[in-house]
Amino acid sequence: MLVFLDVDGTLIPLRARAATGALGESGNPLLDRLDPADGRRLLELGYQLVWATTWMMEANEVISPRLGLPELPVVDFPETDDEEPERGLHWKTAFLTRWAAGRPFVWIDDEVTDVDRRWVRANHPGDALLRRVDPFIGLTDEDFSTIGRWLAGRAERTAPRSP
Repeated sequence: MLVFLDVDGTLIPLRARAATGALGESGNPLLDRLDPADGRRLLELGYQLVWATTWMMEANEVISPRLGLPELPVVDFPETDDEEPERGLHWKTAFLTRWAAGRPFVWIDDEVTDVDRRWVRANHPGDALLRRVDPFIGLTDEDFSTIGRWLAGRAERTAPRSP
């Protein structure tokens, strides 16, 4: 299973967080909003993490080290997409669905809507959880709990049964 990760509004909330054990002065005040615990919690999900952000490769250079993440695969979004997305559909939705290639996935982003969820249900043969994160708060315990339960439910359904 894949876990697509956005950065802005998801790992870097739009508002500063209360004391999180942030890494201190980085020279970029937005990076000080990263919570190092998010990296550990993402790794504990136990599935393939993939950057799905306009940070692209820079996410591995700047974000991964601050969160204690290894270098992750990066969705290489095209400069332009030949297809005009349907009204209300996020510009990442169809591309991430194609990238998943039928595999189950979680997409964690602050811009996911019901239009995206409906489109993925209609156009993706695998299971998918599109988790919208509050962009002012970033990832929360509730987000990790919901994602963890969803992943565990998929793992139980695909586990081999004993004779």
